[in-house]
Amino acid sequence: MRVHLVDGTYELFRAFFGAPQVRHDGREVGATRGILKSLFALLREPDVTHVGIAFDTVIESFRNELFEDYKTGEGVPETLMSQFPLAERAAEALGIATWRMVEFECDDALATFAARAEADRAVEQVVICSPDKDLAQCIRGSRVVCYDRMRRRVLDEAGVVEKFGIGPASIPDWLALVGDDADGIPGVPRWGAKSASAVLAHYGHLEAIPDEASQWQVKVRGAEALAESLRHHRIEVALYRRLATLRTDVPLAEQVADLEWRGARREALAQLSIEIGEDDVFARMERWR
Repeated sequence: MRVHLVDGTYELFRAFFGAPQVRHDGREVGATRGILKSLFALLREPDVTHVGIAFDTVIESFRNELFEDYKTGEGVPETLMSQFPLAERAAEALGIATWRMVEFECDDALATFAARAEADRAVEQVVICSPDKDLAQCIRGSRVVCYDRMRRRVLDEAGVVEKFGIGPASIPDWLALVGDDADGIPGVPRWGAKSASAVLAHYGHLEAIPDEASQWQVKVRGAEALAESLRHHRIEVALYRRLATLRTDVPLAEQVADLEWRGARREALAQLSIEIGEDDVFARMERWR
């Protein structure tokens, strides 16, 4: 079997910014309609049998306590934020195991269950449905992969090396050096994607990189300046890596068998369809639990 794990936050953002806004009964519901149709399409694919989805019910997480500049909900349109509860209900109405993240982030839930499913011998492959580069650290060979549903591109471990120049295990270190604007991680001055990839391809992790460029066993342009910058930001970069490292200990109650899709919930889907003024999925649903 394959286990599909969906980045619900990404799906909702994509639906909000990628489709026209729609108001129904005085509130914005366009993104909810979009994610409902998107998930319905996923469930209709032949190899999709076990599905879970996670949402950032609250944008802030434990990481905001570690670093005050970490991402918040500031700047996110209220018409988008207000649809998180509707989107979560849509996933549940479709019969999909749904995780609402408050203390942890959506990506932490996906990373946790990816590790759990990978350890299950009955699982042939874990497919993380998201193009988010943070999730690349979860990839293991071709057994745990990321899948960009929009572009229909699969990213396996060989693909990570080709794209980033490093293996999945070094992704948190790479993000710590380069920074991640989406998450509010500033990175280390002077370090860019190419220099970080070149150095980490050899050393793997931050603590293995010597303080002095003269001790480096890899040639990188501007090595002296890079080494000096890293040397003066060791404490900060360690924190940035901690922020970029996904947790695999989120207390999710479900096991792999609990993610088996057995059909939609008729009453819940009917009620949601009325609330968002969209009954196409309800009318086309062929499987009910």
